[in-house]
Amino acid sequence: MHIEAGVVEGSKMLLSYATGTAVLATTAKLTWEHINKNGLLALLLRTLISTGLVFIFFEVFPHYPVGISEVHLILGTTLLMIFGLAPAMLGLAFGLFLQGITVAQFDLPQYGMNVTTLLASMLVLYLATKKIIPEKTAYKDISYTQMLKMSVVWEGAIVSWVAFWAFYGQGVSGENIQNVFTFGSAYMLVILLEPLIDLAILSIIKVYYKRASCNILFNDRLTNCKTISS
Repeated sequence: MHIEAGVVEGSKMLLSYATGTAVLATTAKLTWEHINKNGLLALLLRTLISTGLVFIFFEVFPHYPVGISEVHLILGTTLLMIFGLAPAMLGLAFGLFLQGITVAQFDLPQYGMNVTTLLASMLVLYLATKKIIPEKTAYKDISYTQMLKMSVVWEGAIVSWVAFWAFYGQGVSGENIQNVFTFGSAYMLVILLEPLIDLAILSIIKVYYKRASCNILFNDRLTNCKTISS
């Protein structure tokens, strides 16, 4: 989902700085809430693992450029369910930055756009999850249909943001519409594969969590090991 250099240029970049600042500020607020609820150590451990996984998603998992951006398999639903909202968002932000300073320095100018795309999409996914999954249902017990809905929301939000940046930067021309359509079509395979991978991960979790036991590394809602606040 990395916006290619040149899609948004000049003074139009200011919007990406503003949206990037907004989502990072929201992440900071959620981080504080997570610390108050779960403690600093839990946040640090979950964020560290989440960051490492995001870097792997970007650099190790298959990824390829499609016109205006790149297609990645980013398991956003898995990050949210296993680690919780704040660690997932921090992992996305830090993982993206780590990639930028180590292997993709050319992406750093687009960091505001890319971090907005990821974090805003995660917020949309979180809100949708509250509607898709009943409050008392542990994440490890959700169905394939529920997982598919969440994947559609996650990938749909990412594609929508990429389309926004493309139209904002290059205008609504026939060529640009075709570029956005091509990118969106390429993500269809991701939408089909991601819920299968997510469910496989959840199946492994079920083997190790036959009872609702808490673990400092994982989100409490994963097993409903304690009361979940709404």
